[in-house]
Amino acid sequence: MATNRSNNTNAYALITGATSGIGYELAKLFAKDGYNLVLVARSGERLQEVSDEFRQHNVDVIALDKDLFDPQAARQIYTEMKARGVRVDFLVNNAGQGQRGRFHEIPLERHLALLQLDVISLLTLTRLFLDDMIARNSGKILNLASVVSKTPAPEFAVYAASKAFVLSLSEALAVELEDTNVTITALLPGRTDTDFFYKADMVDTKEYQEHDLANPAEVARDGYDALMSGESRVISGAQNKMMIGMLNTMSDSANAAKMHKNMQPTDKAVDERRYRSSHTASERERQLIERESD
Repeated sequence: MATNRSNNTNAYALITGATSGIGYELAKLFAKDGYNLVLVARSGERLQEVSDEFRQHNVDVIALDKDLFDPQAARQIYTEMKARGVRVDFLVNNAGQGQRGRFHEIPLERHLALLQLDVISLLTLTRLFLDDMIARNSGKILNLASVVSKTPAPEFAVYAASKAFVLSLSEALAVELEDTNVTITALLPGRTDTDFFYKADMVDTKEYQEHDLANPAEVARDGYDALMSGESRVISGAQNKMMIGMLNTMSDSANAAKMHKNMQPTDKAVDERRYRSSHTASERERQLIERESD
C-alpha cells in the first residue's frame, strides 16, 4: 500500500506515456488538483525525473517502468496495483505511437508492435480496471484517440486504423455505461507539439512542417475537463473541430487523398524547418532517447 499521503484525496490516476507530451501535461493537472499518480513509462531515468517533479505537489507518486509494447505489461500493471492495494479511480490510456510509410514496406513486426501498444494494451487496461470501477460504481477513463481516427490515412494507415478503433470502442462503452457512475471519454487531439513526429519518422513531412501545432498543455486541459465532466468525446481546439467538420462532409477517398498529400516530404527550405519540439518535457525525453541510442 502506498504511504506518505498528505494531500486531500486518496484517489489515484494511472497515466500511461506519462513522461512527455499530452500524458505529462495530464499528469500535471491531476497532481495540481491533489490526486495521487501512477505513472507508467518505459524510460526509467525520465520516469524518475517526472515522478520527483510531481511529488512537489504533495501527492503520492508510484512510478512503473513498464513497456506497453510487451504483451504482458498491461496485466502486470493491473496485478501490481491490486498487490499494492491501490484503487485506480482514473485511468488515462495515453501511450501511443505511429509509423509513417507504405504499409507493405514497413516490417510486419513493427505493425504488430504498434497494434500491441495502441490497441491491445489499451483494451486490456480498460477491460481490467473497468471491472473494478463497475463493481464499486465509480471511476473515469480517458482514451487518447485522434482527429485522424475520422479518416483513412495512406502512409499512416495502421495508426489511423488503431485510433478509429479507440474512438469506436470508447463511444460504444460510454453508451453501455450510461446507467452507471462510470464514464469513458475519448480525446481527439490534432497535430500537437510533442515527440510523436520524431518517433513516427514524420519530421520531413508536410503534416509536421507546414501546419500549426497545438500546445500539449492546452490539449491536456481539454481532455481533463471533459473527463471530469463525464463527456463521451472531446475534440481539442477550434481548428480541429473545423477539420473534423470538413472531413465529415467529404468522401473517404477525398479525405484519404488529402491525408496522403500531407504525408509527403515538405518543400520548405531546410533552414526553415522544425527539428525539435518546443515542449520542454517532450524535448527532455528526446534528449534521453538520443543519448541512450549513441
